[in-house]
Amino acid sequence: MRSVELFVGAGGLAMGVSRAGFSPEAVVEWNHDACDTIRENQRLGVEPVKHWPLHEMDVRDFDYTGIKKSVDLLAGGPPCQPFSLGGKHRGHRDVRDMFPQVVRAVRELQPRAILVENVKGLTRSAFARYFEYIRLQITYPDVIKKKNEEWLDHLGRLERYHTKGKRDGLYYRVVTRVLNAADYGVPQRRERVFFVGFRSDLGLEWSFPRPTHSMDALLWDQWVSGVYWDVHRVAKKRRPDLALRMQSRVERLRAFGEKPKEKPWRTVRDAISDLPMRGGGKIRNHIFVPGARAYPGHTGSPLDEPAKTIKAGDHGVPGGENMLASPDGSVRYFSVRESARLQSFPDDYVFHGSWTESMRQLGNAVPVELGHAVAGGIRTLLDSGSRN
Repeated sequence: MRSVELFVGAGGLAMGVSRAGFSPEAVVEWNHDACDTIRENQRLGVEPVKHWPLHEMDVRDFDYTGIKKSVDLLAGGPPCQPFSLGGKHRGHRDVRDMFPQVVRAVRELQPRAILVENVKGLTRSAFARYFEYIRLQITYPDVIKKKNEEWLDHLGRLERYHTKGKRDGLYYRVVTRVLNAADYGVPQRRERVFFVGFRSDLGLEWSFPRPTHSMDALLWDQWVSGVYWDVHRVAKKRRPDLALRMQSRVERLRAFGEKPKEKPWRTVRDAISDLPMRGGGKIRNHIFVPGARAYPGHTGSPLDEPAKTIKAGDHGVPGGENMLASPDGSVRYFSVRESARLQSFPDDYVFHGSWTESMRQLGNAVPVELGHAVAGGIRTLLDSGSRN
């Protein structure tokens, strides 16, 4: 199946989409360093990146008429800074708001399915109207904003069109949901909102994939069966104390007497314990940077939980979110390779540029496994529609 990938960044979502069986007709990214990362992996022959037709350019200048074949999936994660909790919260007033370009791509390509990702901050009450505006624009891409029309007036026109009942021309059935990457096997708590839509003429019924991993299953392995510590060969006397906030949950699990059916959440220890703790060696991007320190609100990621959200930051790397907090109380920055593991990138995927630039790319990325989970569900549904 054929796809077009916009706002690709370092390639996390695009890699997940490719793993789900989509072959990109175009991969578009404007940031030079991110494109250098993709080109470096292409030079190294890394699958599936080596086959990507990369276009380093502003998506506003991309000409979709050059894509001759029909497109099954349009995917991308527009810049999140306008809506991020860590940003300036300018939303639609931010020049980096690229959702209008997503709508243009939908209108011109008319893909069978759409997959768009962004930060959870977009769902905050401050952006409620704009969130609905995005959803309705994707639903009715042919209802175009008029010249000099304010976006609120366009929203009103879309709402009236939506409620009139009769549908003319191109429209999509769009569903949104906030997903936690940890629930899909990523060793990181990372909540993102997804827009998934299917062209109405396909008649397909969609729901998001069920979570495959859970906190309760991890707590069971750690504090009921103890198998987690046995696997990692952590002596009983060295086990960290169970946090007070988890005690009642563990007691409930013990009383239930049966392990949850999901797989356990993956922890930082699960992800990085086999990497050299001194860095270097033959492992690319595994160099430690000094200077990490904890301060209120920035205490690092505990070793035996999924990591906190890896972030890009406005001016380099924010210390707390991108640090490891060891059981002995010490903290240090994650290496680029460790952060890549926390974002579920494969070890043969390398990051181009300085430590700060590589971490920025990782902080902006969609975890590969989360992208794979959602794109895989879309691929399965499109396959079933093709057979019917």
